[in-house]
Amino acid sequence: METKGYTQDGTVDLRGRPVLASKTGKWKACAFLVGYEAFERMAFYGIASNLVNYLTTQLHEDTVSSVRNVNNWSGSVWITPIIGAYIADTYLGRFWTFTVSSLIYVVGMILLTTTVSMKSLRPTCTDGICNKASTLQIVFFYTSLYTIAIGAGGTKPNISTFGADQFDDFNPQEKELKVSFFNWWMFSSFLGALVATLALVYIQENLGWGLGYGIPTVGLLFSLFVFYLGTPIYRHKVKKTKSPARDLIQVPITAFRNRKLQLPNHPCQLHEHEPQQYINSGKRQVHYTPIFRFLDKAAVKDGNSSKPPCTVTQVEGTKLVLGMLLIWLVTLIPSTIWAQINTLFVKQGTTMDRSLGSSFQIPAASLGSFVTSSMLLSVPMYDRYFVPFMRQKTGNPRGITLLQRLGIGFVIQIAAIAIAYAVEVRRMHVIRVHHIMGPKETVPMSIFCLLPQYVLLGIADVFNAIGLLEFFYDQSPEDMQSLGTTFFTSGIGVGNFLNSFLVTVVDKITGGGNGKSWIGDNMNDSHLDYYYGFLLVISTFNLGAFLWASSKYVYKRETIEFNEGCIELESKALEISPLGLQV
Repeated sequence: METKGYTQDGTVDLRGRPVLASKTGKWKACAFLVGYEAFERMAFYGIASNLVNYLTTQLHEDTVSSVRNVNNWSGSVWITPIIGAYIADTYLGRFWTFTVSSLIYVVGMILLTTTVSMKSLRPTCTDGICNKASTLQIVFFYTSLYTIAIGAGGTKPNISTFGADQFDDFNPQEKELKVSFFNWWMFSSFLGALVATLALVYIQENLGWGLGYGIPTVGLLFSLFVFYLGTPIYRHKVKKTKSPARDLIQVPITAFRNRKLQLPNHPCQLHEHEPQQYINSGKRQVHYTPIFRFLDKAAVKDGNSSKPPCTVTQVEGTKLVLGMLLIWLVTLIPSTIWAQINTLFVKQGTTMDRSLGSSFQIPAASLGSFVTSSMLLSVPMYDRYFVPFMRQKTGNPRGITLLQRLGIGFVIQIAAIAIAYAVEVRRMHVIRVHHIMGPKETVPMSIFCLLPQYVLLGIADVFNAIGLLEFFYDQSPEDMQSLGTTFFTSGIGVGNFLNSFLVTVVDKITGGGNGKSWIGDNMNDSHLDYYYGFLLVISTFNLGAFLWASSKYVYKRETIEFNEGCIELESKALEISPLGLQV
């Protein structure tokens, strides 16, 4: 399909004209995108990593309320991309949805910086006694936070998929480059997060919250300027369907209407367009898979019906979404574990010895930098050494399958929460030995004892966070890749909401009557070890559920080329792998 050097996947420029493969896209276009991602992550983690401390020390919220509010906001940031992805796939496209949303994001950052900088918008303290935040102060602060969440809803699902669009799947060389794209995309994200947890957290606690939020605001504005410099070389996917999500409704309805019809003996007898029609339209044909067979009735040919049946490609697109939903469900508990980094891990660290030298105190939230540091070290090692080594062993271009990658990440994450539990048991022992009871008393135990759990969660994220982003993009129906990516973001969002729910319920149950809450305001007189033990148990059960779900999953098979009348499939074998996950 290549004509006069144009891209083969039908991508166009901003004016809708075909683009030359040699002058557009690939890594030279992505270079403008990763800069934005680094600054956006710096802004997000500059807020999220230390927000629990701001709420408790500046707005004077209690521990459970602050953890709940951080989780609710983080959850919103990761849930709103569902709306942004739908708008992009159905109406505006990725570029324009990102453009509008990024402006909303910046407005939110400016409002937040203003809120924390002006004394009239913060509670006052007199002789060590602090007033509670007024209604106006609370409304203004949370309005700015949730404005950022709305802006993130349009940027998160579209900037990464827009970057992936810069590689032509029909070009073997570009397709190979795309294998590394998500690794290095997340690398830039980790770099921004590292700056936030190392520098911004220190600035916020020692030089002022206004400066700590103002720096990433300016950085975000600069990154948008750089992003738009790359406009002439960006590739844009052409929308081939008016409403890509319509099939998700149409297929089940048609299958229900045809429920009394008999399925044919062979899937080739189901309704499907001729391959040439897909080639002419530029759309991809998705081939039959023997799962969720109840949906196959949507493609049964019924001569008595006035409505045409759905095609196999439409049915398989719906099956893909159902399959991804099954995998999505077993990512919620791992996302709950991840939510501890910016909440309970930080509160745990504030009770420990944070001295470095005679006068320097390490901000508890700065330990999050070890998550990003381990990620930054692990991504190049994974991409440059692990993948080529495993590629020789397995013959898989990715080295290991996407689901194998997720499984390894989840196992490492369980090890991290097990270590967090063991460290907390040790901290409680030290508290008992030294008879520590006060909420502000320092436990004589170095904060660096928390390092292993942070480092392991960083390594786990190289496997499961990047793996999830790539999995949901790769396995989504062609016209729903922005929406498909929101499986990744919404999983993190629901995980945060789930942690908020669990913290609230656990506090209510364990703190009722004369009981001692596992997660009380006084972290030195609570039982955080019990809560970590609870997370360890449910994580282990969840791993078993993941192994079962992945053994049932069948990967997408598409037509990707049409040469001399032959259809070449991007096929993936369906045998069971050594980890029990399908290849």
